[in-house]
Amino acid sequence: MIRINCDLCGKVEERLYKTIIEGVELSVCPACSKFGKVLAPVKRYTPKEQHRMAEKSESREEKIELLAEDYAEIIKKKREAMGLTQKEFAKKINEKESIIHKIEVGAFEPSLALAKKLEKELGVKLIGEHEEKHESFKRKKEEGFTLGDFIRVKK
Repeated sequence: MIRINCDLCGKVEERLYKTIIEGVELSVCPACSKFGKVLAPVKRYTPKEQHRMAEKSESREEKIELLAEDYAEIIKKKREAMGLTQKEFAKKINEKESIIHKIEVGAFEPSLALAKKLEKELGVKLIGEHEEKHESFKRKKEEGFTLGDFIRVKK
């Protein structure tokens, strides 16, 4: 059986539980699990199973929504082109005038939800998708030694 340390107390245990403690998901021992809400037992994999899982997921793609760098300028120009004051525009989208002012001078970066609301009302594109590829690193044994090859662990 694989023995793992508890995230909370550090105690070495064979069985851990996935538990939410103060809003954070931790892998804790049975004694520490009483401090939060237990979700499920933690599944542990043998090194062979981990290796097989790593081979399956060599690369994965992630799409991220990002706000345009010149969002302040885009919003201000489009609002002015529509002939609206900051006060009128704020009232129209149900936001505070100070928020619109801060956004337009670049002092406040709107959340994605607010940016989508601005996109819809102004008819402009503020959010762009950025695609990232994450590739797992496969280490070949012939690459040489690492520090871990020279360390002896006391048990």
